[in-house]
Amino acid sequence: MTASPSQKLLSPEEIAVRAGEQLSFLHLPEPGVFAERALRLRALAEGHAMRDFLLFVAELADAQHRALSAGVNLPLPTPDDVEAAARAGLPLLPADGPAPWPRAAVWRDALRGLLADLARHVAPGPAQETARQLAAASDEHLETQAGRLLSGVMLGLDLAAAPLIAAGLQLHWVRLVQQAAKAHAQGPIAPFGRTDDPTLCPCCGSRPVASVERLGGEGARYLACGLCAAQWHYVRVKCTHCQGTKGISLQSLVAQDEAVANTQPAVQAECCGECGHYLKLMHPARDNGLEPVADDLATVTLDLLVSESGLQRHGVNLLLLFGEPDEAPPPGREH
Repeated sequence: MTASPSQKLLSPEEIAVRAGEQLSFLHLPEPGVFAERALRLRALAEGHAMRDFLLFVAELADAQHRALSAGVNLPLPTPDDVEAAARAGLPLLPADGPAPWPRAAVWRDALRGLLADLARHVAPGPAQETARQLAAASDEHLETQAGRLLSGVMLGLDLAAAPLIAAGLQLHWVRLVQQAAKAHAQGPIAPFGRTDDPTLCPCCGSRPVASVERLGGEGARYLACGLCAAQWHYVRVKCTHCQGTKGISLQSLVAQDEAVANTQPAVQAECCGECGHYLKLMHPARDNGLEPVADDLATVTLDLLVSESGLQRHGVNLLLLFGEPDEAPPPGREH
């Protein structure tokens, strides 16, 4: 079919925008999000250099799933809060910022329950001991570590305990988003919508862990939140840091196995030559079962490859942080 002389030919960018108008903007976390993550982690762990760590995170995800299934009622924003956030163009449940949605004390109780459950399911060793020590830590210590983790402050952050704190925060925000969505489903204003910064999660304001070409949406790209697990639509071939469309390129690992050398990689790094940042782009159609947080953990080698060229990672995975913070105080004591 050819275009008539008066018919305007759309650019790829315009086609993407129009496609976005016809797609669901937001996909909220499903009840089985942690169970699916655990399943994927175990599949990825087979023969992987990080096998032990991936299996540990799988146990952690299983504990998160059991805790989420138990159900805990949380303090929720009011209709006035929903309206205020919408008018300001801000996420309703920001995890960090000048005026973050307060972490209700119940998150610490849930974390301690999560840690106790985890300690019963992992073999005796450092991981089990860390879980038990953290469960016995003071409220002040937990809150301080959580604040540092959410704000990206590495100074004084206990890297050994950080994945456990992160798991508790993920559990809290997934539960919070699910309950807020249900509570305000019939309200005059949707609790979660487009915000002024399309690069941040419209639910909790966090940076994405990766972007995903969702199945069933003609390859539409969604950004995946590493905290609350929501996914929101974002135009393809557009930097997720500076929002520019120039200088975008894809990098991927070279397959060593001849059987897969000629296949398209399921995980790539979308790099921006303008601002020097990158975010992983994942293709579930090329690898059934792909899960953003799990597959991000399993492709750390790609991060190392891209960082060698001087690019900085835009996304954040709270379960695996990079850095060399000063020595952290033991659980229960802050300096």
